[in-house]
Amino acid sequence: MSYTALYRNFRPLKFSDMVGQDHITKTLRNQVISNRVGHAYLFTGGRGTGKTTSAKILARVVNCLNPKDGEPCNECEICKEILDGSLTDVVEMDAASNNSVEDIRSIRDEVNFLPTKAKYRVYIIDEVHMLSTGAFNALLKTLEEPPEHVKFILATTEPQKLPTTILSRCQRFDFKKIPENDIIKRLKIICSETNIKVDEEALKIIAVLSEGHMRDAISILERCSQESTENITVDEVKELVGLPKLEYINKISRAILEKNTIEALNVIDDVINDGKDLYNYLWEVVKYFKDILVYKATNNLKLYSKEELEEIKKLADISEEQTLLNIIYELSDLENDLKWSSQKTIMFQTGIIKVCRQEFSTNVGSSIEKRLQIIEEKLANLNVKRKEQVEVENVVQKPKEIKPQIENVEEKKEETTNSSDSVQSAWKKIIDTLKRNGKIRLYTSLINTRINEVNDLIWEVEFPNGLTSFNEKILEDVNNKNELIAEILKVTGKQVHLRYKDLKKENNSQSKAKSSINDLGIDINIID
Repeated sequence: MSYTALYRNFRPLKFSDMVGQDHITKTLRNQVISNRVGHAYLFTGGRGTGKTTSAKILARVVNCLNPKDGEPCNECEICKEILDGSLTDVVEMDAASNNSVEDIRSIRDEVNFLPTKAKYRVYIIDEVHMLSTGAFNALLKTLEEPPEHVKFILATTEPQKLPTTILSRCQRFDFKKIPENDIIKRLKIICSETNIKVDEEALKIIAVLSEGHMRDAISILERCSQESTENITVDEVKELVGLPKLEYINKISRAILEKNTIEALNVIDDVINDGKDLYNYLWEVVKYFKDILVYKATNNLKLYSKEELEEIKKLADISEEQTLLNIIYELSDLENDLKWSSQKTIMFQTGIIKVCRQEFSTNVGSSIEKRLQIIEEKLANLNVKRKEQVEVENVVQKPKEIKPQIENVEEKKEETTNSSDSVQSAWKKIIDTLKRNGKIRLYTSLINTRINEVNDLIWEVEFPNGLTSFNEKILEDVNNKNELIAEILKVTGKQVHLRYKDLKKENNSQSKAKSSINDLGIDINIID
């Protein structure tokens, strides 16, 4: 007697047996009940999510002699013949190996004939995206207006490869990944009916490893049941699928966080000697760092025992969120490099060394940057306080000057002065607003600056103390520049362009020019 794989043996026979696709099965059942079944369907989604299963159930229910609540009875003559594959009216075709124009033309010729037994002739075309361009063209007219006794069900994992002319002629149903809880429930049913003993934690690991694909989960369970004579444990599942021990993952994670290059290389040697695949190991390390980050942010994690959570907590306590993010990015880049490398061991070892050292330098850089921001903010506050103190001292020490009243002053000069004062006042308000809005780097870059309104369209920012390359980089950033222009528009109602003037640099240049001229002994006046 031949052996049947578990995923085939436990393929759902009714829509109600399917898990995780209620949004699709409910609609299909309602169509059957109301007798509104379409002539062409397109089932899309990842592998092992129920596309072919749904197609087979739909093919049975539209031909079933005793359907009930939109479900096939699976007991009548038609249902039984479809189940054992002896009914010629239901045709399953794999487009990956039958993708030529001739294959589709044979279907086009067959659809003109009435079914031999069933009510409908149903064509299930799997992996339909593999059809050639000519085959798609041959299918178009038949798919658009097939005879009343014909139904088409197309299935694919890559709907983006289908022509829009095909997509527009089908009712499309997108199958989503199956939730882990639903996968675990289904696996428990299978274990119960096949007397497979398995730990609850092992089922959770299998569900995680399947990544939402039910067929993969059942296949992993079947392989584990063939290897284990007693209860299937977490370690047995990991050993079977080639996952490294959590001990190896924890050790290298700690070594990276502690920047212990020697320990990290020793762990890699242990993994290699244990015969584990380095790519899978790296994937697990990335996932472990992600879990540390999640735990640090939420204090909650699934799929780990109490002892394992204690180890994760220890690593979370000695790391910062930004540090973990940097490591994840670096290891992800290493994962991409490892995928295409022919020298995986060398690439992996050098990559881990780089992560140990680069992560340290990245942290130092970010730390310095944070300190610079704090220092800049403190300096800004200090400068403001000094300026206020000087103003107070001037008021106390110097008597108020009595300016002689000068009559017949030109009105134009008075307007210019008022306009200049108004612009300076607006500029001070803009800088204060940046500080209140938390734009500290932009704010500190503009402290002690003056504004010069060249004309209605151009404002010139003057830097009496000089413009550093660090501040210039911040100010030239597109987002910062747009932020500043938007704030000017909000305060003054003017849409202006900005340019920057380094007064200290210009004064030094003029001083050097004057010095050079004096050295020549030439009496020349330089007009600023």
